Amino acid sequence: MQTSLNRALNGLRVSRETVEKLEHFASLFQKWARSINLVAPSTLDDLWRRHILDSIQLFQLSPAPKTWLDLGSGGGFPGVITAICLSETESGWVHLVESNNKKAAFLRVALRETAARGTVHPIRIEEAPAEIPTCDAISARALSDLSQLLEYCAPWMTVEASRTIAFFHKGRDYQLEIDKAVSRFQFDLVKHASVVEPDSVVLEVANLSRRTK
Repeated sequence: MQTSLNRALNGLRVSRETVEKLEHFASLFQKWARSINLVAPSTLDDLWRRHILDSIQLFQLSPAPKTWLDLGSGGGFPGVITAICLSETESGWVHLVESNNKKAAFLRVALRETAARGTVHPIRIEEAPAEIPTCDAISARALSDLSQLLEYCAPWMTVEASRTIAFFHKGRDYQLEIDKAVSRFQFDLVKHASVVEPDSVVLEVANLSRRTK
């Protein structure tokens, strides 16, 4: 597993301790997924590639320790995986926002048992700015289309002098979402090819502002 992880990370070093934490997370995930819907059941047999490695690539894109905000954390992708990776750096933190109480309970257990660097906030995304006023980076996976994601991120990214960046996993129809979003927002965009799915990308968004009529 160490070899396959390093290959997927394109050279980013992952310690044996982190691999062990990821393996423990995978075991916890499989156990909890029997009783609550954490991801699409059809993807459970491909957990490492479809979910864990797909999440690790986000940390690869921005590995320096920072304060992350993970929206709609669900089954922990990418929030818990980022928090596990940050445990190597002994710095940085992930705030996981998940309003579903059962999923939030799983996330707490996963963070505690892997000694990951994160906190669960069982609140709605709209309530998060009051509880988490600032962050360096925002992540979201399988949550909503790009326009809605940018609306969620606006309280952190559109304030004056904000340097907050956002990372969103998107499938093959991502260009349609971009075309829709640019009618409402202006932003800098970098498209990172997925290391897991050839037709997918990670969109990196910065310098967000609303368009004025």
